[in-house]
Amino acid sequence: MSPQPLALPSDDWSEWLDGYVRGRLRTVSETLRRLADGTRRDTADVLRLWNDADIALRGAESAALLFVEVHPDPEVRALAEKLVQEADRVKTDRGLDRGLYDIIGAADSTGLDEVALRLREHVLRDFRRSGVDRDDRTRARLRDISERLTELTQDFGRAIRDDVRSIRLAPEQLDGLPADFIAGHPPAEDGLVTVTTDYPDFRPFRAYARDGAARHSLTVEFESRGWPVNDAVLHEMLDLRDEQARLLGYDSWPDYDADVKMIGTGAAIAEFIERIWTAATAAGRRDFDTLLARRREDDPAASFDRADFSYYSELIRREQYDVDAREVRRYFDFSRVHAGLLAVTGRLFGLEYRPVDVPRWHADVTAYDVYADGEQRGRIYLDLHPREGKYKHAAQFDLVGGITDRLLPEGVLVCNFSRGLMEHHEVITLFHEFGHLIHHVLGGRQDWARFSGVATEWDFVEAPSQMLEEWAWDPVILGTFAVDETGTHIPVDLVERMRAAKDFGKGILIQTQVGYTAISYLLHRDRPADHTEAVAETMERYGPFARLPGTNFQASFGHLASYTSAYYTYLWSLVISKDLFSAFDTDDLFDPAVAHRYRDRILAPGGSKDAADLVTDFLGRPFTFDAFAAWLAAS
Repeated sequence: MSPQPLALPSDDWSEWLDGYVRGRLRTVSETLRRLADGTRRDTADVLRLWNDADIALRGAESAALLFVEVHPDPEVRALAEKLVQEADRVKTDRGLDRGLYDIIGAADSTGLDEVALRLREHVLRDFRRSGVDRDDRTRARLRDISERLTELTQDFGRAIRDDVRSIRLAPEQLDGLPADFIAGHPPAEDGLVTVTTDYPDFRPFRAYARDGAARHSLTVEFESRGWPVNDAVLHEMLDLRDEQARLLGYDSWPDYDADVKMIGTGAAIAEFIERIWTAATAAGRRDFDTLLARRREDDPAASFDRADFSYYSELIRREQYDVDAREVRRYFDFSRVHAGLLAVTGRLFGLEYRPVDVPRWHADVTAYDVYADGEQRGRIYLDLHPREGKYKHAAQFDLVGGITDRLLPEGVLVCNFSRGLMEHHEVITLFHEFGHLIHHVLGGRQDWARFSGVATEWDFVEAPSQMLEEWAWDPVILGTFAVDETGTHIPVDLVERMRAAKDFGKGILIQTQVGYTAISYLLHRDRPADHTEAVAETMERYGPFARLPGTNFQASFGHLASYTSAYYTYLWSLVISKDLFSAFDTDDLFDPAVAHRYRDRILAPGGSKDAADLVTDFLGRPFTFDAFAAWLAAS
C-alpha cells in the first residue's frame, strides 16, 4: 500500500498535537531501548532501528516546531512550545547516551553501501558533537545547556513574533502610497491612521511614503522589536553556546558550528566576510553616491540613513529606469501569482499540484498533493497571509520528512503577503521560499531520515532557492501569470526595464548582507558586553548605513536564534546559486534537459551526498566565485 499523507484534525488541535508528538516520542524511547537490549544484530539491523527512532523524532520535532509558529490558538502554541522542549530533551538524551554510541561504533561498516556508510559516519559525528565521549560531569552540564538553549530560542522568537509595533499618522502622511494601501488604512475615530511593523505595512510604507519623518519613525519601531526583553535573552544564549563549544573542545561557537558546514572553520567565515565586502565595495560606493546625490536634490544639507534607502531606491528606479513599482504591482494580483508559481514550477520540474480539501489550522491555508509521472510525491501547505501570533518572516517548515515507501514528504510554506496586489519583491520572495518547499518534497525519497529533504550542509540550503528567484525575472515566464485587472499581460519592455533597474542597489544590498553576516559572526565570537554598541561598530565597518539612533537591531534579528553565527550562509549560497544558474540557457529557462538534470542531481539526492559533490555532479566541475564576481561587477 502506498504511503498516505498525515491526517490533520478538524477540531481539538490540542488533543491531536499532544497525542501525535508524545506518541512519536514514546516510539523513539521504545525503539532505542530495543536497540540497546543486548540482542546481537548485524549492522543493517542496527541502522534500521536507529532510523526508525530518527523518523519518529523528526516527526515529533517537525509538528511541534511548526505549530509554535502558525497555529492561531495561543493555547495550542503554548502547548507546542512545551512539546518542542520535550522533543529536544529526548534528542539530547539520545545524543549523550554512551551505550547507543558504542553500539553504532561497534557496528561493522564492511559491506555497507555508500549512503549507509555515510549515515553511520554522520551518526557517530553527531554523537561526538553532542559530547557523548566526555566525562559524566561534562555531559550533565551539556544536557543542562541544551535544555536552557531550547527555552531561550523560544523566548527570543516569541518576543519578536508578539512585538508588533505601530505609529499613528495623519491621513496626508500616507501620500505616495498606492491607492489600495490607503483604502486599507482608513482613519480611526480620532482621525489618525495606524501603520504597523508587520511586513504588508512596513515594506510598502518605507518604499513609497513621501514623509521622511514618518518613514524614519516606522523604521525605528521596526528595528526596536524585541527590545528590551531580548537583550538579556541574547546575552545568555551567546554565553551558553560559547560554553558548549568550549566543553566540546572548540575555541568558539563559530568554530563548532562551522565544523560541519561547507565553510569548515570560524576563521574561514571571517575571511569570507572580508572577501565579499572587498568585492562589493566599489558597487556599494557607486550606489550610495547615487542615492545621496538624489537625496540632496530634495535637501542639499541632508545625510542619508537606513530609513531612506528603500524610498530613494524606488525613486531612482522611477526616474532613471522608468520603473514605478507602484505600477508594476498591478500585474501581480496574489491569486494569479499563486497560480502562476504552481504552473511555472510544475512545468520546470515535471510536477503536478492537485488541490485537496483537507483539515488545516486556518482558513487561509491551502493544500496540494504533489504528483510526478502520475505518482504522488508529497503534500504541501501554503500559509501565506499575516495574522496575530503568526511567524513574522518567510520560511519553509517541515511537517513530515519523506521516507521511501513509508512516508510522503509534507512541507509548509509560511509567509506574510498582502491579499490583493503584491510587490514584485514579494513575488521573488515567494519563488525563493517555494524553492525550499520543492527541495523538501523532491529530496524526500530517501531510505534514511537523516538525509531526507533539505538535509545538506546548512550553508548550501539557500542556493537552490536563490537560484529559483531568477524565474521571477524572466519576461516570458512573468508573461504567463502577470496580468492586470484589464487582462493585459505585463509588457516585455517593462520587464526588461525592471531587469535593468534591479541591478541598481545590488552593491548596497550585498554590503547590508555582509553587515548582518558580520553581526552574526562577531557577536558569537566576541560576546561583547554591549550588543548595541558592537552592532553599531559592525554596521559602521561593514554595512552601508550606520545604526539608527535609538534602535537595537539585534533584538529582532531572528536569525541569531536559528542560523546562530552562520548568517554568512545567504552570501555563501548566493555565490553557488549564481554558478548553478550559469548552466541554464537564459533564452529558455524551461529547457527540460538542464532543468531535470538540476532536479535529479541537486534536489532529489537530499543530503545523501556532500553539497560540493552535488554541485560538481550538476556543473561537471567544482563551483567557483567567477559568476558571482561577474554579476556584482556588472553595472
